[in-house]
Amino acid sequence: MQADEIDPQAKAALDRQRFSLPHSRLGLKLLRPVARLAAKYGNRNPPAVGSVTDLTIPGPDGELRARRYRPADTGDGPTVVFFHGGGYVFGGLETHDVLCRRLARESGCAVLSVAYRLAPENPFPAAVEDAYAATEWAASNPGSLGGAEGLAVAGDSAGGTLAAIVALMAAERGGPDLAHQALIYPATGAEEEQESVRQNAGIVLNEGDLRFFEKCYYGSEIHQRNPYADPARADDLSGVAPATVVTAGFDPLRDAGKRYAEQLLADGVDVRYENYPAQVHGFATMEIDAAETVASRVGRDLSDALRG
Repeated sequence: MQADEIDPQAKAALDRQRFSLPHSRLGLKLLRPVARLAAKYGNRNPPAVGSVTDLTIPGPDGELRARRYRPADTGDGPTVVFFHGGGYVFGGLETHDVLCRRLARESGCAVLSVAYRLAPENPFPAAVEDAYAATEWAASNPGSLGGAEGLAVAGDSAGGTLAAIVALMAAERGGPDLAHQALIYPATGAEEEQESVRQNAGIVLNEGDLRFFEKCYYGSEIHQRNPYADPARADDLSGVAPATVVTAGFDPLRDAGKRYAEQLLADGVDVRYENYPAQVHGFATMEIDAAETVASRVGRDLSDALRG
């Protein structure tokens, strides 16, 4: 599950990005624009795609910002709805622009990246409601996205959890019909007692970060056993879309993602699970070789599910 050492490229990327996550509303307000600007100006030569279009889509509490990526020269195709990571408290269209470009290019599908409402200003169920509403909208408007029928969901970290929740809601509510769910180091069922948390706390994420994200997201502890807040709490996952689950060896969330993949398998869901033993949390959004590799493999899974 874990290599002897962190991948040198990932370690160098961490050294360049080293900072502590703020655990206050004021700190978040300061961090969010900095993260957006760093992402925008740090990727001066992003992967080429056919087109990138900013748009707004209807949400349950007003319009949501979104960004549509279309691959080059593939004609009409299906759509992947993508939810960004950031512990439910930061992140957005800019921070995950490169990953979405790579997924569009590698899958041959349109990618709709959704800027859902963030906590703590908007605790659960705001992000979940936005994610599900965006997926419903995408299912009803294929002509505005990839041009063809066919839909999947994807996300990384907190966004991976949102993708899993949307897949569960879609199965239980009779739609939208999803062909696949791609979960990149999701925070499904994360607990401080897990071995990966004990081993890797302090590498990208520490216990304080996990507690802060949880406090902001749930708002009240009464929601913590709600499967629509964390699908690992569901009694039955049968009927959800086939899944790709990716974890990283040096990630505190590694065991949570692995356990969720096992939970899906136990309930009869087709799963491809892949662990990157030398990688860290967040590696899919870094400018490293492994980020291109994971985008290629996840993109292939999405293409196989949606394009046959």
